[in-house]
Amino acid sequence: MQEPSPPSLLEREGRETIAYRAMAGSAPGVMFCGGFMSDMTGTKARALEAHCRRTGRAFVRFDYSGHGASGGAFRDGTIGAWRDDAMAVLDRVASGPQVLVGSSMGGWIVLLLALARPERVAGLVGVAAAPDFTEDLIWSTLDDAGRRTLAETGEIVMPCDYGDDPYPITMGLIEEGRDHLLLGGPIALRCPIHLLQGMRDEDVPWRTALRIAEKVESEHVVVELIKDGDHRLSRDEDLARLTAAVDEIARADAASNHGEHGGQR
Repeated sequence: MQEPSPPSLLEREGRETIAYRAMAGSAPGVMFCGGFMSDMTGTKARALEAHCRRTGRAFVRFDYSGHGASGGAFRDGTIGAWRDDAMAVLDRVASGPQVLVGSSMGGWIVLLLALARPERVAGLVGVAAAPDFTEDLIWSTLDDAGRRTLAETGEIVMPCDYGDDPYPITMGLIEEGRDHLLLGGPIALRCPIHLLQGMRDEDVPWRTALRIAEKVESEHVVVELIKDGDHRLSRDEDLARLTAAVDEIARADAASNHGEHGGQR
């Protein structure tokens, strides 16, 4: 579906321009962080926006650098750079407490955001959340020849399972990703967290959701396993689960804080 108007642009000195769409509304707002090679025009992002419009809640979606309508080249991206893109949107576009929603790689990004800005976070919703995927789902699955090629040339090309063109994986992505790994120890987050995970996901093992639940310090964690769900979780019933999870966290935050936020309560 074509967007009704061009996106807004967030200019940053010395950094790529970030494209975003923001909608004013009640707090806590909702901020959507997409997946690896995804953009803000995806089904989940737009379904969440439509839901927030119906319910009068503030909403923000955006493209990482090298993705969609934002500046930069995809192959130059790293987890830290994309985290910084999301941080800029959180700091300069979103207002007040936020329910951070992360899909796939975005699930890693929202965990990193919550660690960096706990006071801004009402809660997290992960959809096939994939923290540490550069190490656990790419590097660890490469054979010796693949690792050698990546080390010697700095890049390999991986096929895309969703009908898109093959995409580059750089050694920079792998190496820089190691600075942001989370699942090797406790994750110092105590905000409410709801994880949606399909058990037929061929990209992110469903047990990853259980690992996240185990590692976070929060006692307010729900893991919702969808036995026939795939990686995208974009069916109508999946989108209903997503909006329900967002609404539950938003209601709890509004009730407990009376307009104040407390991501580390």
